[in-house]
Amino acid sequence: MPVLGLELCDAGFEAALSREGASTYPLIEGGGPLGCLGLAFHDGKTGCYGPEAEKFWYARPKQVTHEAWSRLSHETSPLGPAGRPLPYSQLAYFFLKEYCARVTAVTGTPQKAVLAVPGDYLLDAATEEERIGLLLGMAAELKLPLAGIVDMAAASLCDPRIDYFDSSLPLLMIDIHLRGAELTLFQPEADGRLTRRDFAKVAHIGFGELLRHITGTMANRFLRHTTFDIQEDGKTGQAFYNQTKEFLISGVMGFHYQINTGTRTYELIATRDQLAADLSGFNQAVLQGAQAIFKKSGGRSPRCTVALTARADLLPGLAGVLQAAGLSRVLHLPPGAAAAGAARLGAQRETRDEIADVPVELSAPASLLPQQSADRCIVRLVKARRPSPARRPSHALCEGLGHALDGQRVFTIGPAALSPDLTLPEEFDASGPGGQVLLEQADGQWWLPGSLASQANERALIEAGDRLTIQHGVHQTEVLFAYCPDTALIRHHG
Repeated sequence: MPVLGLELCDAGFEAALSREGASTYPLIEGGGPLGCLGLAFHDGKTGCYGPEAEKFWYARPKQVTHEAWSRLSHETSPLGPAGRPLPYSQLAYFFLKEYCARVTAVTGTPQKAVLAVPGDYLLDAATEEERIGLLLGMAAELKLPLAGIVDMAAASLCDPRIDYFDSSLPLLMIDIHLRGAELTLFQPEADGRLTRRDFAKVAHIGFGELLRHITGTMANRFLRHTTFDIQEDGKTGQAFYNQTKEFLISGVMGFHYQINTGTRTYELIATRDQLAADLSGFNQAVLQGAQAIFKKSGGRSPRCTVALTARADLLPGLAGVLQAAGLSRVLHLPPGAAAAGAARLGAQRETRDEIADVPVELSAPASLLPQQSADRCIVRLVKARRPSPARRPSHALCEGLGHALDGQRVFTIGPAALSPDLTLPEEFDASGPGGQVLLEQADGQWWLPGSLASQANERALIEAGDRLTIQHGVHQTEVLFAYCPDTALIRHHG
């Protein structure tokens, strides 16, 4: 029985299908983080939504709103026919109607559907009654066979693609929407569930503000470099925004901006370091939000897992900032995690005769949480706390054995049978190829790429003092990265 999961995030609507235990994602083109933004456009005569509305976001900003979903209510929006502005709920309905039509054109009519909704829809009883009530009305109008509504963060933990994590520890989910960051703290229950216990919305660090900020900072660099002001013309500003968004999503280290006026071409090469510097304040705001929710829940940051959605992972350096602050267990979720998790959850639920009886859930059941795999290692990079920039490491050490890092582009760590540069203890011999970790040297630094244990969108810088924890079954070891000017002090293992 096919079950449709819909992730109602205004920073990237997603859809996934679960059929006979297998998930299908993506269902439509143009998904992923920032793929289908929850935008609405109306020029007084006609309107459009999602990617079509985004084409006008910078060219005609007064005719576009990015608040239809974050302000879901009967409140009047600034858009609509002349003299008759539409409520935000109606803009959201038109958006959802169009989006569902695109999805069902691929999947056909689903037999069941589950909606994964933003955490602030469930903030309190009054908010939940209004917003969930509006969603139930939309679902009835669109003839969606609802089997449930679930907190988006809880749904994400049910995605079958995510890596194993210790579900006996608290978990903090960090997600970024258009108008702010959502932080959801889960606590383990006696029956193995992870249940939402606290929630915080950090305003002014959503992708609406973020994209405008980096488009502006990059436009200023472009002006200084070329003397051409891209903000004088709406269409040119829209083209520059499109390129900036591509730069953010792509994860490339350098990006080639190019604006062609018809008579002349203007160009700029921007770097990832510049982008990261522009967004450092956003990263710090997320960290402060995380520290605040821990303080509210009982004091210092506990031993816990921090889960970053694919949207949050777009912020360059965010994982490193969290790890440097002591939040070392960082789990990177794949795109569409809430949609895939909602579809999987729906396979265990039944539709209701009365739409008002559709349940709203705040937990991830133990049966749907990821189980530890016997044939792969779990790898985590633990950043050292340091007051100043660290040195580039010269050696990697594991249980008394070390190996120099210089003189090669790739450095391997793994079981003896794979002939790695640095050999793991013999209890890891059974891990086979799944126990190998590759480090890459680039730009004069050592990096951990998307690894066995993470699905990060960006590589992680390795510095002296950092540690790599490697776990296989009940066995665990650590690799320490050190700066050792006197190599005679290190016992090499080849």
